[in-house]
Amino acid sequence: MKRTRWYKDALIYQIYPRSFYDSNHDGIGDLRGIITKLDYIKSLGADAIWLCPVYDSPNDDNGYDIRNYRDIAADFGNLDDWKSLKKEMEQREMRLIMDFVGNHTSDEHPWFQEALHHPESLYRDYYFFRLGKNASPPNNWTGFFGEGAWQKIEDRNEYYLRLFTRKQPDVNWDNPLVRQEFKDILKFWIDLGVDGFRCDVITIISKENGLPDGKKRLGLTGREHYINGPHVHDYLRELYQDVLEPSDIMTVGESVMMTVDEAPQYVSENRRELDMLFTFEHMDVDNFGGIKWLMRPFSLVRFKKVMEKWQKCMMEHQGWNSLYWENHDQPRSVGRFHTSSISFRIESAKMLAVAMYFHQGTPYIYQGQELGMTNAPFNTLDQYRDTETLSIYRLSRRLHIPKWYIMWAIRRKSRDHARTPMQWSNDQYAGFSTVEPWIQVNPNFHEINVEAQEHDSNSVLQFYRKMFRLRKSLAVVKHGDYRLHFRNHRKIYMYSRNCENDSLVIVANFSSSILRFSFPKELDYSKYQLILSTYSTPRDSLELAPFEARVYQKMK
Repeated sequence: MKRTRWYKDALIYQIYPRSFYDSNHDGIGDLRGIITKLDYIKSLGADAIWLCPVYDSPNDDNGYDIRNYRDIAADFGNLDDWKSLKKEMEQREMRLIMDFVGNHTSDEHPWFQEALHHPESLYRDYYFFRLGKNASPPNNWTGFFGEGAWQKIEDRNEYYLRLFTRKQPDVNWDNPLVRQEFKDILKFWIDLGVDGFRCDVITIISKENGLPDGKKRLGLTGREHYINGPHVHDYLRELYQDVLEPSDIMTVGESVMMTVDEAPQYVSENRRELDMLFTFEHMDVDNFGGIKWLMRPFSLVRFKKVMEKWQKCMMEHQGWNSLYWENHDQPRSVGRFHTSSISFRIESAKMLAVAMYFHQGTPYIYQGQELGMTNAPFNTLDQYRDTETLSIYRLSRRLHIPKWYIMWAIRRKSRDHARTPMQWSNDQYAGFSTVEPWIQVNPNFHEINVEAQEHDSNSVLQFYRKMFRLRKSLAVVKHGDYRLHFRNHRKIYMYSRNCENDSLVIVANFSSSILRFSFPKELDYSKYQLILSTYSTPRDSLELAPFEARVYQKMK
């Protein structure tokens, strides 16, 4: 089958099923709930849905700990419900992307249970079991949630590797039987009609032979031995050749601490590995060293530098970018990059959309982003559900970090902020459910909800629809080059997109001030017309209102 690279023309809507819509009144979103909202998603211009894990799971890490890769978690329905969802999506000409979690399984997976209880089993080599060293773990690695990377087995001087929670043992991809197992799992879902996979932490599946000690770091000690490991490209090419190439399947890989030097090795089209990466550098401009809990003020100059190098990197190496502000692992974007933007919630939500989505790449929208949803005002630890958040809190207390600081950081960066229920209406529980949800609803649902914004022509929701209709009509967004202007301006982000037949200028005010701006000398302002503004009535021709963004097109 010829690969169409359909994802280059697609708008992808991400759903966190547990929090999207509850159809059976148990406080948990489900597949039938998604079916009832497909027309809404389609109205945004979405061509595909990325579904966070819905597989059978004990739910220690909200579905990223999988017990059975070929079945659906009872909380979400069953396999027939999934097939109904796929059929309804096909009728609307929408594609379905599933999460592929291959770095680890649940500790309740039959493979692990067999390996744990029968040391002579062939499943033993599906994981990393090692003896301790002088009553200590096998090496000094630490994992992604701030804890040691080894879990001691009770009553034994033996450990297993787990870079995430204790219930997520890492899988040994060096074992060809493991690779075949995952190939068969992918084929199972492709045969059922899946159109793509978001590959969870895929760049850490290969570990250094011998699992040596790592350089001690504040975070992720040992990462040089498991990020971009020695055989990761071999294994990805094997998956591509044996499973993905015969189908028109899209893949996007979650890539930890990815750099522009390493990225082309994954996504350049001649590499035949992945189609896109989710990179995090633009999400790390408000922290130190890629550690989200070590926060610093957002810098637009740093952000522009990151966006420029990723745009140019992918264009130069026949790669393709993923464009996003939010997902299930990130807090809400409104209020994140400028504290005063909460007072300009509608304006800043629209501005961020324009600033991001006219770059080259595939746009991803996370549920509720199109409404300008905000972080939840949780004040106590018992309001949080996320295992990472709770783990970081425990670690910080052991390290005697002041409680006020870690709670302040959690209120800014917890993953739970993206996981509060979707706000559908002003009804009880935001129209998400008729009973109390699994996590509290953000109390601002009375003001921020789909029903209210459907009837407001100036709403964030209506603007998203308008913006994506325009974006899809402009070939220059897909094919044009990228030029950054006024790179050292601390409040204005301006870039242009140019190809033979078209030219765009995008300008965004990342501040609460009224700002004057100018076109760069090499562009003739008189030849451009305004085709989109985040304000219904723009100000003076070269004056930006607070958090305003505009798109200009060269007249033909």
